[in-house]
Amino acid sequence: MSSADLRTELPLLALLALLWGSSYLFIKVAVAEIPPATLIALRVLGAAIFLMLVMGARSERLPRDPHTWRMLLVQAIFNSIGAWTVLAWGQQYVGAGLASVLNSTSPIFVFLITACVTRHEALSGRKLTGAILGLLGVALIVGMDVLRGLGDQVAGQIACLFGAALYAGAAIYGKGFGHISAAATATGTMIWASVVLVPVALLLDRPWTLTPGPAALTAAAILSILCTGVALLVYFRLVRTLGSMGVASQSYLRAGIGVILSLVFLGEMVTLPVAAGLCAAILGVALINWPAERTAAS
Repeated sequence: MSSADLRTELPLLALLALLWGSSYLFIKVAVAEIPPATLIALRVLGAAIFLMLVMGARSERLPRDPHTWRMLLVQAIFNSIGAWTVLAWGQQYVGAGLASVLNSTSPIFVFLITACVTRHEALSGRKLTGAILGLLGVALIVGMDVLRGLGDQVAGQIACLFGAALYAGAAIYGKGFGHISAAATATGTMIWASVVLVPVALLLDRPWTLTPGPAALTAAAILSILCTGVALLVYFRLVRTLGSMGVASQSYLRAGIGVILSLVFLGEMVTLPVAAGLCAAILGVALINWPAERTAAS
C-alpha cells in the first residue's frame, strides 16, 4: 500500500479504535440497567438492522449461496459470538487493566498464525517489532503494576488470551470475503450473531420485563449503531486494505483512546509512563502499517 493510500486508511484505523475503545464507556452506562446477555443481543440485532438499511440505501444484496453463509457464521464466531463470550467470562476473574493488556495481544497472534499456518500476507521483522512495541505501550498505558497479577487466575487469563486469538482469527479469516462487499460481510456476521444471541437473551433475562431508562437505552443504541454497525463497515474495509496485521493493530490504539477520553471528560493528567506508552503504541502501529516500498528504499 502506498503512503497516499495510508493517508486515507490510517485515519479510518484511528476511527475504528475510537469506536471500539469508546464502547466500554457505553457498555458501563447501559449494563447498569440492562443485563449483559440482553445488552449484547440488542447490540448485534440493532447493528444487523442498521447494516441492512445501509445495504438497502446502496442497492446491495446479501449473498445467497450456502457456502458464503457458512463462512459468515465462522466469522461471527470469531469476531463476536465466541470472542465476546470468552472475554466476558474471563473478565470475571481478571482485573480490567490486565484484561486490556491480554486482549491487546491479537496482532502478535496474527503474526504467529500467519507465519506458521496461513502465510496469506507478507511479514517482516519490522511488523513483529511493531507488534511487540505496541503491546509494551499498552502495558505502560494501563500501568505495569497490572502485570503482577499475571499467573494468579490462570483460567481467566487464558480466556482473555483466547479471546484475543479469536479476534486474530477474525482478522485473518475476514480476508476470505473478497467476493462480497464489506457491508454484506458485516451484515451477514451480525445476522448470525443475532440468530444465536437473541434467543439466549430471551431465555436468560426475559427482556420484556425490563424497564431501562433513557440513558441506558441511548447508550445501547450508540453501542449498537456506531460502535458495532459503523465500526464493522470500517473494519471489513480495513481488512482488505491494511491486511490482517494492520487492522489488528487498532487494539493498541484503543488503550490510547481510553486515555484521551479520560483527559477530555474527566480532566485526568497524563503521567510520564502513560505518555511513553502512547508514543510506543503509536510507533508500533506505524511500524506494522509502514509502506513496504519505503522500507526497501531506506
